Amino acid sequence: MAINKNHEFEDLDSIKCAIVEKNVSSDRATFLKDLLSYNKYELVIVANSSTKPETPISTSETTEAPALPTTFTVGVTDLSFNPINAIFGRLLHTPDGHIVTLSYWQQKESVSDDTVPYFDHR
Repeated sequence: MAINKNHEFEDLDSIKCAIVEKNVSSDRATFLKDLLSYNKYELVIVANSSTKPETPISTSETTEAPALPTTFTVGVTDLSFNPINAIFGRLLHTPDGHIVTLSYWQQKESVSDDTVPYFDHR
């Protein structure tokens, strides 16, 4: 059981995992997979079950419902992993040797500039 909302656990594909992020797009899942795999974490990524919203069936016209976007849940097998602690504790590194910043983690920047403290970042 999680102590708080920032450190959740779930069984993903029958493997107990610390949750990194839920309901992420495939691009975000790929970004997290590449970054965390580089930092030697074993990842488990599962597609979320997409349930169709219940709508009344109209007999007069048949329209096809739009496809729901597929989202993913990303977890790591290291149960001590916490994304907040990993970012602000400066535990993660980019493949080019920089420390992962909050802006880089949120994909607001394509290059991690770890020389500027997060509280001075504008």
